[in-house]
Amino acid sequence: MKHLIYLVFGLVFTLTTAFSQDVDSLYMVQHYDLKEYHIPMRDGVELFTVVYTPKDKGSDFPILMNRTCYNASNYTNYKVSRYPSSYLVRDGYILVYQDVRGRYMSDGTFDNMRPNIPGNDPKNKKDIDESSDTWDTIDWLVKNIPNNNGKVGMYGVSYPGFYTAAALPDAHPALKASSPQAPISDFFFDDFHHQGAYLQSYTAAFAVFGYQKEGRTRKPWYMDKIKRFYENPPADGYDFHLDMGPLKKITENYHSDNFFWQQIVSHPNYDEFWQKRNILPHLKDVDHAVMTVGGWFDAEDLYGPLNIYKRIESSSPKAQNTIVMGPWDHGGWARERGKTTHNHIYFGDSISTHYQKEVERRFFNHHLKGTAEKPLPEAYMFDTGTKEWKSFQQWPPESIAPVSLYFGENGTLSLNTPQDEKAVFEYVSDPAKPVPYTSQTEGLTFTPRRFMSDDQRQASRRPDVLTFVTPPLTDPKTIAGEIMAKLKVSMTGSDADFIVKLIDVYPQDHPQYDHNPKNIVMGGYQQLVRSEVFRGRFRNSFETPEPFVPGEIDDVNFRLQDVLHTFKEGHRIMIQIHSTWFPYIDRNPQKYVDNIYEAEASDFIKSTIRVYGNSVIEAGGKVGETPAIKELEGYIKG
Repeated sequence: MKHLIYLVFGLVFTLTTAFSQDVDSLYMVQHYDLKEYHIPMRDGVELFTVVYTPKDKGSDFPILMNRTCYNASNYTNYKVSRYPSSYLVRDGYILVYQDVRGRYMSDGTFDNMRPNIPGNDPKNKKDIDESSDTWDTIDWLVKNIPNNNGKVGMYGVSYPGFYTAAALPDAHPALKASSPQAPISDFFFDDFHHQGAYLQSYTAAFAVFGYQKEGRTRKPWYMDKIKRFYENPPADGYDFHLDMGPLKKITENYHSDNFFWQQIVSHPNYDEFWQKRNILPHLKDVDHAVMTVGGWFDAEDLYGPLNIYKRIESSSPKAQNTIVMGPWDHGGWARERGKTTHNHIYFGDSISTHYQKEVERRFFNHHLKGTAEKPLPEAYMFDTGTKEWKSFQQWPPESIAPVSLYFGENGTLSLNTPQDEKAVFEYVSDPAKPVPYTSQTEGLTFTPRRFMSDDQRQASRRPDVLTFVTPPLTDPKTIAGEIMAKLKVSMTGSDADFIVKLIDVYPQDHPQYDHNPKNIVMGGYQQLVRSEVFRGRFRNSFETPEPFVPGEIDDVNFRLQDVLHTFKEGHRIMIQIHSTWFPYIDRNPQKYVDNIYEAEASDFIKSTIRVYGNSVIEAGGKVGETPAIKELEGYIKG
């Protein structure tokens, strides 16, 4: 039972309230009044809404709203805990928390990433989406909550970050400042998938998102579903998932009655079901201030913040568009632990406090209270190599030249100089012995987070991992912007995944960090800087996959997510390539099947995979298109 309580804390409380500096309930009682409402939507459905209003009735205050699927009742009884930051609470805002449609105390039916319906018309009583629900809520609030100044801001981390982004299309005119933080933008590319590959580490999360409730409730109704995983949790998640077998066993053993799992199984490709749930095409003509926030080490939602910022930048010239990326994992900027570390890497002190006080606070105060504070830069980005904040007038910046990384014999890696284009590098990928995603043994997790800066020495020693490394750098080398892997490959099977990693190799004499246990040796540490998986069947189209022809050379080109990282003098740059990454990502059978979620154990085969010397990793700036990316951008542009 202890493990079950821990899980609920992790899945619900951590995603919603375990953030920022504490605001104690005594302060709230002294300075705020609390009321609960059921606000009617245009179709008659009522949404449960918690409202805190300042006791000071001599002033008007802006509204700061969070819409959540993680239980607005967590914020009742004057327990706002740490969300938003204590700085914003003490500055004086009307604080609003709302259960989205179909969750907890709100009525209606829940839909994951509910599709946007263009053209928000309040007279249309039938067609609803997250934008219309937000519009109706804001309209009710500004008309019914006393002492508001007519200005509304929205914020949210993770799924609430999506709800913040989903309110941007056809936004209510009172919405003046929006901050999607770690936002989901498209479930085929972040959260439950990475570029179509399933995050097997998310398997337990379906219990939270795949069951409809019966009536209004303040308590999780899916607890018996979670028990399937966590009453007797395994000590080793790798062994647990490997012993379970192919993904169809998840259906048989755990999720046969889960509507969201069934949707995923029924839609293995990027068909209309997923295309409709992509918020990016609808982010156009945004006319107010937007500050998108993300963490460079976010294993769940890195695609979302980067692409929401870029989409608004390209489609909405009237928007005051800002992006902030720091040295955090999922939502890490909203909690302060003193020393800012990720896994074993130290980045500085009180970095989250700096963000809350000097960035987020300034953003909302300027746009909602009219303070004359200095505007934020277009891009406020943390260099994870030099460990300092950098400001840019655009992202990616034009001032930092991109680099090309080429593979050579004996594991060499060169900068901007092609090596032997006729060279061939090969490995045998065996789904029965997949490459672990981490150097450490982890139990069953909601989703792993520490591995995003983990030591890659354990992977570089495996025969099924190609490893290429430069000599020690004589000058620092900064990579800023997008990364494209352009691989020439062949295989004895008919399908494969490709994992590409960009790694910072520390000098052997690098000093130890005080916060680390003694068995963590920083000398020679191979720090993961960026990594991404690509399911090879989608190389030409995410909507229409196709098998490889065994033995035939083919192009596999895909984007990794952006970075800002300086490889210091004396460090080395490393690239790793392999085809399993378990159990963070599910295993590709390597024999093409129409639907991997329905693959049999007999479909999983060994495959000899070859990567050719005319491959290249293009890092920095804006990278080019591929057939699949061009198709995707066509969907986004409509």
